[in-house]
Amino acid sequence: MNLISAVVQLCALVVAFRPRVPPAYSAVGGGAASLAITAYHPLTGTHGDATFWLVIEVPALLALTLLAARRAPLAALVPGLAISTILLRMVWPGPPSLILAGCAGWSLGAVGVAAAGLYLRSLDGNRRRAVAQAVRDQRLALARDLHDFVAHDVSGMLVQAQAARLAPELPPRIEDALRRIEEGGQRALTSLDRTVHMLNEPARGPAPGIDGLRDLADGFSPTVRVNLAVEAEQISREASATVYRVVTEALTNVRRHAPRATTVDIAVTRDGDMVHVRVQDDGGTGQAAGDRGVGRAAQGDRADHSGADCSGGGRSGGNRSGGGRFAGLGRKGGFGLAGLAEVLGTVGGSLSAGPHGAGWRVTATVPV
Repeated sequence: MNLISAVVQLCALVVAFRPRVPPAYSAVGGGAASLAITAYHPLTGTHGDATFWLVIEVPALLALTLLAARRAPLAALVPGLAISTILLRMVWPGPPSLILAGCAGWSLGAVGVAAAGLYLRSLDGNRRRAVAQAVRDQRLALARDLHDFVAHDVSGMLVQAQAARLAPELPPRIEDALRRIEEGGQRALTSLDRTVHMLNEPARGPAPGIDGLRDLADGFSPTVRVNLAVEAEQISREASATVYRVVTEALTNVRRHAPRATTVDIAVTRDGDMVHVRVQDDGGTGQAAGDRGVGRAAQGDRADHSGADCSGGGRSGGNRSGGGRFAGLGRKGGFGLAGLAEVLGTVGGSLSAGPHGAGWRVTATVPV
């Protein structure tokens, strides 16, 4: 009988690893077969022997318990109970104290394996939630980017339609068509805003802008001095959010590549239709520029590449940043400044970065 039970457990264990068979089925089937054979011995008065087959059966039941606890915890009760009572085959009938002690001892192994399976189950759940959250964050980011891009183009069409309506003596049909174009554009912008708002979490507020720069500076070390000559109401929400992103990326760059810097100066000014952003650090007292991640020998390359304008127009900001901090960001998995340079270039702005004295300076122009 022990031979039959061992073969059944091995078959159940093999089936449990088949992709289309839930581990719960194998665990319940193998555990039920083992319990039936265990019950056969005391019911018929047959005494089992501690044979080689029992040594094979128990590890198979433990493996089934582990798999079931990881995938279907309730199903793990059956093979766990089979492990706890398997000693009845050898000690029945016997002193009750011996039977209880034996079953309790064997049950410890089942409990330990089940606990390991539940721990793996928790890790699987954490991993699934992390992946789902990452996918959701990426979708929200794509939705916000799509909103910005489409809203920019639709706003341009609205401006053109509104300007055309100002022309004198327009034919009624053309004026009516322009009015419908303007109304349709307004509805499209409203729908975009509503959709993106619905996608975002209720607790998430609007994207931070230049009015949040002082709070950002207060939580940064080293000391950050902010010279803010532009009000948030004076520029568009998109431009304000872009300025905040530029400053955030520049401060992250300081923290990563200039840990000895003592002060950082932020200046945000406006000149006509452009907002000028400058983030400059002092590099740290007595710190050579070569200590900041690339070495003094590479300083000339940093000035040649990173100091150049990183705007669009067919010129790659990533190439120009190859000798500077943009390259460092890329190697460490981030493309913040280089990515912002490309984005600003497409809308008529620019971003550049390069050495300035003992420190480093990031400058950007953002269309209002």
